[in-house]
Amino acid sequence: MKCPYCGHLENRVVDSRLNKEYTITRRRRLCESCGRRFTTYERLEVSMPMLVKKDGRREAWDRAKVVHGLKVACEKRPVSMARIEEFVDSLEMAFQDMGEREISSRLVGERVMDGLRDMDEVAYVRFASVYRQFKDLNEFMDELKNVLDSRKDNRD
Repeated sequence: MKCPYCGHLENRVVDSRLNKEYTITRRRRLCESCGRRFTTYERLEVSMPMLVKKDGRREAWDRAKVVHGLKVACEKRPVSMARIEEFVDSLEMAFQDMGEREISSRLVGERVMDGLRDMDEVAYVRFASVYRQFKDLNEFMDELKNVLDSRKDNRD
Protein backbone atom coordinates (compact mmCIF):
# COMPACT_ATOMS: atom_id res chain seq x y z
CA MET A 1 0.00 0.00 0.00
CA LYS A 2 1.42 3.35 -1.05
CA CYS A 3 1.79 5.97 1.72
CA PRO A 4 -0.49 8.96 0.95
CA TYR A 5 2.08 11.34 2.47
CA CYS A 6 5.44 10.33 1.02
CA GLY A 7 4.54 7.69 -1.61
CA HIS A 8 6.74 5.01 -0.03
CA LEU A 9 5.49 1.45 -0.55
CA GLU A 10 6.76 -0.12 2.67
CA ASN A 11 4.39 0.07 5.65
CA ARG A 12 3.06 -2.14 8.38
CA VAL A 13 -0.37 -2.74 9.81
CA VAL A 14 -0.58 -1.61 13.44
CA ASP A 15 -4.29 -2.30 14.02
CA SER A 16 -7.14 -4.11 12.21
CA ARG A 17 -10.83 -4.02 13.07
CA LEU A 18 -13.96 -5.40 11.47
CA ASN A 19 -17.26 -3.51 11.30
CA LYS A 20 -20.37 -4.91 13.04
CA GLU A 21 -21.46 -6.95 10.02
CA TYR A 22 -17.94 -8.35 9.44
CA THR A 23 -17.98 -7.01 5.89
CA ILE A 24 -15.35 -4.24 6.06
CA THR A 25 -11.85 -4.35 7.57
CA ARG A 26 -10.37 -1.07 8.79
CA ARG A 27 -6.57 -1.10 8.96
CA ARG A 28 -4.32 1.47 10.61
CA ARG A 29 -0.96 1.50 8.87
CA LEU A 30 2.43 3.00 9.72
CA CYS A 31 4.72 4.15 6.92
CA GLU A 32 8.23 2.74 7.34
CA SER A 33 9.75 5.80 5.64
CA CYS A 34 8.05 8.91 7.07
CA GLY A 35 6.53 7.33 10.21
CA ARG A 36 3.03 8.75 9.59
CA ARG A 37 -0.11 6.72 10.10
CA PHE A 38 -2.98 6.31 7.67
CA THR A 39 -6.16 4.26 7.45
CA THR A 40 -7.28 1.89 4.72
CA TYR A 41 -10.57 0.06 4.31
CA GLU A 42 -10.91 -3.36 2.78
CA ARG A 43 -14.25 -4.61 1.51
CA LEU A 44 -15.21 -7.65 -0.50
CA GLU A 45 -15.68 -6.80 -4.14
CA VAL A 46 -18.92 -8.24 -5.40
CA SER A 47 -20.79 -7.71 -8.59
CA MET A 48 -24.02 -5.84 -8.21
CA PRO A 49 -26.96 -6.28 -10.56
CA MET A 50 -27.36 -3.78 -13.39
CA LEU A 51 -30.06 -1.14 -12.93
CA VAL A 52 -32.81 -0.90 -15.49
CA LYS A 53 -33.92 2.73 -15.66
CA LYS A 54 -37.49 3.89 -16.34
CA ASP A 55 -36.64 4.55 -20.00
CA GLY A 56 -35.15 1.05 -20.43
CA ARG A 57 -31.47 2.06 -20.30
CA ARG A 58 -29.14 -0.13 -18.29
CA GLU A 59 -26.71 1.42 -15.85
CA ALA A 60 -24.10 -0.02 -13.49
CA TRP A 61 -24.84 0.12 -9.77
CA ASP A 62 -23.25 3.22 -8.28
CA ARG A 63 -22.96 3.13 -4.50
CA ALA A 64 -21.71 6.72 -4.37
CA LYS A 65 -24.84 7.91 -6.18
CA VAL A 66 -27.10 6.23 -3.61
CA VAL A 67 -25.05 7.58 -0.69
CA HIS A 68 -25.15 11.07 -2.19
CA GLY A 69 -28.94 10.97 -2.56
CA LEU A 70 -29.29 9.89 1.06
CA LYS A 71 -26.88 12.58 2.26
CA VAL A 72 -28.87 15.26 0.44
CA ALA A 73 -32.17 13.99 1.90
CA CYS A 74 -30.68 13.79 5.41
CA GLU A 75 -28.92 17.16 5.30
CA LYS A 76 -29.33 19.03 8.62
CA ARG A 77 -31.16 16.04 10.08
CA PRO A 78 -30.02 13.84 12.99
CA VAL A 79 -28.89 10.97 10.73
CA SER A 80 -25.22 10.01 10.96
CA MET A 81 -23.01 9.10 8.03
CA ALA A 82 -22.44 5.76 9.74
CA ARG A 83 -26.20 5.11 9.65
CA ILE A 84 -26.35 6.01 5.96
CA GLU A 85 -23.40 3.71 5.16
CA GLU A 86 -24.96 0.85 7.16
CA PHE A 87 -28.22 1.30 5.29
CA VAL A 88 -26.52 1.25 1.87
CA ASP A 89 -24.55 -1.84 2.96
CA SER A 90 -27.83 -3.57 3.82
CA LEU A 91 -29.36 -2.50 0.49
CA GLU A 92 -26.41 -3.94 -1.41
CA MET A 93 -26.59 -7.21 0.51
CA ALA A 94 -30.34 -7.49 -0.15
CA PHE A 95 -29.87 -6.88 -3.89
CA GLN A 96 -27.02 -9.39 -4.06
CA ASP A 97 -29.11 -11.97 -2.19
CA MET A 98 -31.86 -11.60 -4.81
CA GLY A 99 -29.52 -13.29 -7.27
CA GLU A 100 -30.81 -11.24 -10.21
CA ARG A 101 -28.60 -9.89 -12.98
CA GLU A 102 -30.80 -6.82 -13.35
CA ILE A 103 -33.07 -4.88 -11.01
CA SER A 104 -35.32 -1.93 -11.72
CA SER A 105 -34.32 1.51 -10.53
CA ARG A 106 -37.90 1.75 -9.26
CA LEU A 107 -37.20 -1.09 -6.80
CA VAL A 108 -34.08 0.72 -5.57
CA GLY A 109 -36.02 3.96 -5.10
CA GLU A 110 -38.80 2.22 -3.19
CA ARG A 111 -36.33 0.43 -0.90
CA VAL A 112 -34.51 3.70 -0.25
CA MET A 113 -37.80 5.41 0.62
CA ASP A 114 -38.77 2.55 2.96
CA GLY A 115 -35.44 2.87 4.75
CA LEU A 116 -35.69 6.65 4.98
CA ARG A 117 -39.18 6.41 6.42
CA ASP A 118 -37.71 4.43 9.32
CA MET A 119 -34.61 6.67 9.66
CA ASP A 120 -36.13 10.13 9.51
CA GLU A 121 -39.57 11.25 8.33
CA VAL A 122 -38.37 14.66 7.10
CA ALA A 123 -35.59 13.04 5.04
CA TYR A 124 -38.18 10.59 3.68
CA VAL A 125 -40.49 13.40 2.51
CA ARG A 126 -37.54 15.26 0.95
CA PHE A 127 -36.45 12.18 -0.97
CA ALA A 128 -40.01 11.25 -1.96
CA SER A 129 -40.69 14.73 -3.30
CA VAL A 130 -37.78 14.41 -5.72
CA TYR A 131 -38.16 10.69 -6.48
CA ARG A 132 -41.90 10.74 -7.06
CA GLN A 133 -41.77 14.08 -8.89
CA PHE A 134 -44.95 15.45 -7.35
CA LYS A 135 -46.81 17.46 -9.98
CA ASP A 136 -48.60 19.75 -7.56
CA LEU A 137 -49.04 20.62 -3.92
CA ASN A 138 -51.98 18.22 -3.52
CA GLU A 139 -49.80 15.18 -4.32
CA PHE A 140 -47.21 16.44 -1.84
CA MET A 141 -49.88 16.95 0.84
CA ASP A 142 -51.29 13.46 0.21
CA GLU A 143 -47.83 11.99 0.87
CA LEU A 144 -47.48 14.04 4.05
CA LYS A 145 -50.90 12.83 5.16
CA ASN A 146 -49.80 9.22 4.60
CA VAL A 147 -46.71 9.81 6.76
CA LEU A 148 -48.76 11.38 9.52
CA ASP A 149 -51.38 8.61 9.36
CA SER A 150 -48.73 5.88 9.59
CA ARG A 151 -47.13 7.72 12.50
CA LYS A 152 -50.54 7.83 14.26
CA ASP A 153 -51.09 4.10 13.57
CA ASN A 154 -47.70 3.25 15.09
CA ARG A 155 -48.60 5.10 18.31
CA ASP A 156 -51.93 3.30 18.75
